[in-house]
Amino acid sequence: MNWTIFRRMASAVVIAGALSGILLSGVQQLQVEKIILKAEEYEKAGEAEHAHQHEAAAATATAAAAAAPAAADHEHEHSHDGDEWEPADGAERTGYTVLANVSMAIGFALMLVAAIAVSGRQVSWRSGLLWGLAGYLVFFVAPSLGLPPEVPGTMAAPLHARQLWWVMTAGMTAVGLGAIVYARAWPWKLLGALVLVVPHVIGAPQPEVHGSVAPEELAQAFIHATAVANAVFWLALGGLTGFFYRRFG
Repeated sequence: MNWTIFRRMASAVVIAGALSGILLSGVQQLQVEKIILKAEEYEKAGEAEHAHQHEAAAATATAAAAAAPAAADHEHEHSHDGDEWEPADGAERTGYTVLANVSMAIGFALMLVAAIAVSGRQVSWRSGLLWGLAGYLVFFVAPSLGLPPEVPGTMAAPLHARQLWWVMTAGMTAVGLGAIVYARAWPWKLLGALVLVVPHVIGAPQPEVHGSVAPEELAQAFIHATAVANAVFWLALGGLTGFFYRRFG
């Protein structure tokens, strides 16, 4: 790859990713952020109630263990000193959100440009919208069928298992869509369709107990808001990537 092609790809990736990440942050501020903050209120209230119950149980256990002080000391030697760091609400939280979204968008734009280059097809902002739609299906819609977006305080399966299923689902969805769109022979297209459903036949990892401290209405509102925000993001990323990829070419 010569320097001209690399510069073309890098310029399209950075500009399209930065603009799309900023747009996503704006959409999140308008409709997603308020739902998260409300869910965090329920989560903190639940944690406070749990801590109160734990303190009451600890006081009872301490009184009962008075005859065995060594065992009691061993039981209580652990502590919960220091909560995990999180950005303060307001400008600091917004700043970190924008930074994370822009970084993520640049990474996705890099993948999108690489896929466009490998396809060898001409691209414009219109065809870029189709690439963005494909990204939306691969990275949001397909994984969300098994692991829908969750508000804070929701019971979930182990993180490692969810990550593995997410990666498998996104990868097989990309392969399946690629076969359906680019394969000429119908057997390959049929194989692509079968690949699409394999992760969902296997099933996403689920928690042993389902539940959330937030109301069901809030959880549903979060799913819908996140779906809209991601749709706007991916269409913008695809359109902008196609536009700048062609412009710098």
